[in-house]
Amino acid sequence: MSTSDTESTTASTTTTSPVPAPRRSAAELVSDHGSTTIADVVVAKIVALATREIDGVYAMGGGSARMMGAVRQRVPGVQASATQGVAVEVGARQAAADIDLVVEYGVAIPDLAAAVRNNVINSVERICGLEVTEVNVGIDDIHLPGEQDSDTSPRVQ
Repeated sequence: MSTSDTESTTASTTTTSPVPAPRRSAAELVSDHGSTTIADVVVAKIVALATREIDGVYAMGGGSARMMGAVRQRVPGVQASATQGVAVEVGARQAAADIDLVVEYGVAIPDLAAAVRNNVINSVERICGLEVTEVNVGIDDIHLPGEQDSDTSPRVQ
């Protein structure tokens, strides 16, 4: 290979920069026989269900999200959001999740967060076939024994 060939090869590899992939609202799994698209809401529901399976999780979502969920439940025919307290980002082959929780008093928070993280990762990878890059767990409140849930009780009777 001559010097000019080497220079042109080097120049062509250094001048090309990878074009960032556009943000997708769903993951695509491609095979020889077609593709499978998984919507963000599907991953969010799996994350929410996997989180609720862990003992010590009292509720999901921050205070305002739980309050809005309680209001929604009072409207006939309207259900609370199954993905309350969950935000996900789904790419072509990877997913990431942010979860906001209220925990039961007495539960070791680091152990609870690790259990939630492991269950979410296992569930999403098993069900969707996506690699989970991160699961961020935010603890917004702690539920004390005997404490009524102030978000669901009416202020005026």
